[in-house]
Amino acid sequence: MPATVVSLKAIEDQHHLSIQSPASGISLQGRLKVPGDKSISHRALMLGAIAQGETQIQGLLLGEDPRSTASCFRAMGAEISELNTELVRVQGIGLGQLLEPTNVLDAGNSGTTLRLMLGILASHPERFFSVTGDESLRSRPMSRVVQPLQQMGAAIWGRKKGSLAPLAIQGKTLKPIHYYSPIASAQVKSCILLAGLMTEGQTTVTEPALSRDHSERMLKAFGAQLTIDPETHSVTVTGSAKLQGQNIVVPGDISSAAFWLVAAAIVPDSELLIENVGVNPTRTGILEALEMMGADVTLENQQEIAGEPVADLRVRYGRLKGCTIAGDLIPRLIDEIPILAVAAVFAEGTTVIRDAAELRVKESDRLAAMASQLNRMGARVTELPDGLEIVGGTPLTGTNVDSYTDHRIAMSLAIAALNATGTTTIYRAEAAAISYPDFVTNLQQLCGDVHP
Repeated sequence: MPATVVSLKAIEDQHHLSIQSPASGISLQGRLKVPGDKSISHRALMLGAIAQGETQIQGLLLGEDPRSTASCFRAMGAEISELNTELVRVQGIGLGQLLEPTNVLDAGNSGTTLRLMLGILASHPERFFSVTGDESLRSRPMSRVVQPLQQMGAAIWGRKKGSLAPLAIQGKTLKPIHYYSPIASAQVKSCILLAGLMTEGQTTVTEPALSRDHSERMLKAFGAQLTIDPETHSVTVTGSAKLQGQNIVVPGDISSAAFWLVAAAIVPDSELLIENVGVNPTRTGILEALEMMGADVTLENQQEIAGEPVADLRVRYGRLKGCTIAGDLIPRLIDEIPILAVAAVFAEGTTVIRDAAELRVKESDRLAAMASQLNRMGARVTELPDGLEIVGGTPLTGTNVDSYTDHRIAMSLAIAALNATGTTTIYRAEAAAISYPDFVTNLQQLCGDVHP
């Protein structure tokens, strides 16, 4: 059986990923490990930096986003060893002890770095901070965290009344609030909880639906006083906390595993085992959605490591069917919607995705990007104001597509190309390194084809 040819070429400082899939098809077989969870990696670095004592991190994601977090906190006095997957040591500076940096803090492409960090910076009295990011991050909305911080008494300035970076922050003594978030967002919730760590009294965040809870789990592990009310989706943190360095083991990122879950589910005769993946219930919406579509996914070797549930995920090829993905499920799979759109293209019937307008303000407008690029390949995708309608069953044909410099768009299109006839070339595919530096290497290995 001919191999799928996968090659990555550098052209004018950009990387174009070409995938030539044979008409006779391929199958994906084997086992692999995905990079460490991005959300947990960010939080381990941040809490380690503001805790007392040493934090040791195993399995850290080596993508560009955690590197941005490490760089920012090094600039404020935390000692962070060279990043690697084996062991990263963070010597914390202590809560409230971050130093005023001598330069602008650069969050790169990382919305998590910038939004969570704002809660920490705003609550450091008598220190001034300025933060920025790359072109994409400077266009993403920051008012969702700036406004509640201002309700707490924070002094923050920026473009468009503080809604866009660059931002300037004058640290102050804040007051506790009960914030009713209009959206279910782990970044908003985490930012306010981090600000509440140094705020006398109790700070509470209530969400309309459950968002990922990595911050709550890790804050508890570091010694913060948290009260959680699952019925009202509320979390309360008591200020004047004392955080103590911890040993953190970062599981594989289910958002990265999602690409291989869909790949094996849509490519005939495939079977993959993805090892050591975090299956936190606030992140397993992708598994529920695939189950609704009829995918053959099983959890093996389930265990708990450092407070996070972990399992091996086995996925086999099978016929998928269309379904509706909406409501409270969306916050638990928001990052996986691009690759779920690919699964829907190869499902029987129509798949409707709703309540996902949040995707319009990610690294790209992910709804518009996936609709336009999949349609270029021959799919039948209709863009909705808050989602997508996808009529499955139309064969895809390889063509030139664009990642919009969005890591999840780049990898989703690569998986779609495995089931397309001919050659698909993905422009600006280097974006995959944001969250998955070895994506192309893993793709080449699974396809039995290694090209320079």
